[in-house]
Amino acid sequence: MNNKLNNKKLIDYSIGFGFLAVLIIVITILENVIPRTSMLFTVLKKGAIYALVAVSMNLLNGFTGLFSLGQAGFMLLGAYTYAIFTIPLKARPQVYQYFNGGIINFTIPVFAAIILAGVVAAIFAYLIGLPVLHLKSDYLAIATLGFAEIIRALFQWDKIGVVTNGSNLLRSYPVFKSTLFYFAVSGICIAVIMLLINSTYGRAFKAIRDDEVAAEAMGINLAKHKRLAFVISSFFAGISGALLAIFQTTIQAAQFKSAMTYEILLIVVIGGIGSVTGSCISSFLFIACSEWWLRFLDDANKNLGSLQILRPGFRKVVFAVVIMCIVLFYQKGIMGENEFSFSRLSQKVKKLFSKKSSETEAAK
Repeated sequence: MNNKLNNKKLIDYSIGFGFLAVLIIVITILENVIPRTSMLFTVLKKGAIYALVAVSMNLLNGFTGLFSLGQAGFMLLGAYTYAIFTIPLKARPQVYQYFNGGIINFTIPVFAAIILAGVVAAIFAYLIGLPVLHLKSDYLAIATLGFAEIIRALFQWDKIGVVTNGSNLLRSYPVFKSTLFYFAVSGICIAVIMLLINSTYGRAFKAIRDDEVAAEAMGINLAKHKRLAFVISSFFAGISGALLAIFQTTIQAAQFKSAMTYEILLIVVIGGIGSVTGSCISSFLFIACSEWWLRFLDDANKNLGSLQILRPGFRKVVFAVVIMCIVLFYQKGIMGENEFSFSRLSQKVKKLFSKKSSETEAAK
């Protein structure tokens, strides 16, 4: 039985890596054929960023059962950490023009800054988690949401503007235009999260989610594992914040509002709480709908006849209705708690064809 399961996993992994290789080739071809200013690449880049932060939130909410709403705050920490430590020394007098060039007079390599972005978010998560993780459900959500709002307000405070540039933009840091960069960083991080979920720590997280009393009776240290899940989730949220800063080319604390956290939570719910695959799929669908496919609904010039239905903001109304339909008809999300499996898909296809063949034979 174990050999069969291992063989199925090997098949899934091999097919998955093959699919990723094909995807990389396709993206490379598209970048050489289609202009990079196309909305397609915007959706792919932003979808990859939101996929990472949604999976990190799902690790906490879906797999550990901790209802946290602080992702926007950890993304802010990651974005600012990356920007602050990668702005070239020549550009600092212009960027920090109101704060005499700031107090940080050195830079670090890009990939080191991306990792540091996750580390800074993880450190803050550890310190915040010490008092906050004793709370449960709604109380934990309110506490983490309050933290995100405090961080956003603090980073706009002029007293620490020599580091954060106050309420002004951070810019002139290194950016990447290649879609493959975002897919590579996000893909590696999501793969690490998947390995964690399938490890003994992941099983401990799921046990805490299902029944804390039973998990503690089995010898699982609740405080330790909750803190670990919170720190790891925040680490990857910080990395996604760094990717968002790279994507936008400028960053400002004011944009990391609670609405950003609600969007991420919505992505997790639509994809399925407890499904990494669902979070990834719903991220790209969410970004595609909000940024691309439904944009025409805001154009008043496309109204037919005297019916003035299309107008600025109408896209959000239609998008809200679509989301309500998904939540009503797919209460557990698109994937529920399941993951996409090539072996499972092949079995379903075989069953479908076997049913059709038996029906045709019965008809004869």
